[in-house]
Parts: sequence; C-alpha cells; structure tokens
Amino acid sequence: MTADDSFGRLDDDDYPAYTMGRAAAMLGTTQGFLRAVGEARLITPLRSAGGHRRYSRYQLRIAARARELVDHGTPIEAACRIIILEDQLEEAQRINAEHRRAAEASKPPDVSATLCKSVGVIGC
Repeated sequence: MTADDSFGRLDDDDYPAYTMGRAAAMLGTTQGFLRAVGEARLITPLRSAGGHRRYSRYQLRIAARARELVDHGTPIEAACRIIILEDQLEEAQRINAEHRRAAEASKPPDVSATLCKSVGVIGC
C-alpha cells in the first residue's frame, strides 16, 4: 500500500482504522463494553492480520449510541436491540419513500380535475 492509498482512506467511514484500546478511549468506555456490543452483534469489528479487533468510524458512532442508552440505564442487550430496530425502521422508511416517489412519477395526471378547472365547473 502506498501513501496515496492510505490518504484516500482517511475519509472512509468504513475503514477499520482504530484498535480496540483506541476505540474504547475515544468513546470513554472500556474494552469490555466494545466486546459486549460485538457479542450482541451490534457491530462486528474486522480483525487485523494478528487477530486484533479494528473498528471503523461508522462502528464507533453505533457503539457511542449504545453507550448513550446504557448510560441512561438501558441494559446493553436491550440497547443493542433498540439500535438495530431503529436502523431497520430507518431503512424501511427510506424504501417506502422511494416507492412513493416511483408511484407518483408513474401515475398519469388527473385529467378530470384539470378539465373541470379549465371549463370552470365548481365541485367537480
């Protein structure tokens, strides 16, 4: 890998740039917490050639959300499930919006309403 390749990854949210120790320090939590969110399958860190966990910025944002819920008294398993469900809901809403836009784009214009307006019929 060249230096140019490395610089291209600086903006990549999915690049596993952070070790477990660094990730825990950034989140102000413990390595055990990161292991727990991994065991709950909220995030799955990639492994280095030596087998060490590596985290991306995207994964750290998810773990930070879990920590926020846990800090407010939510059990870690429940926090992870909440985040997974929130993510699924967001994806479903995105898909529904795409379907609505596609349906609107393919719907023929309402000719009767346009005709009524053009001839001046009220309540048509």
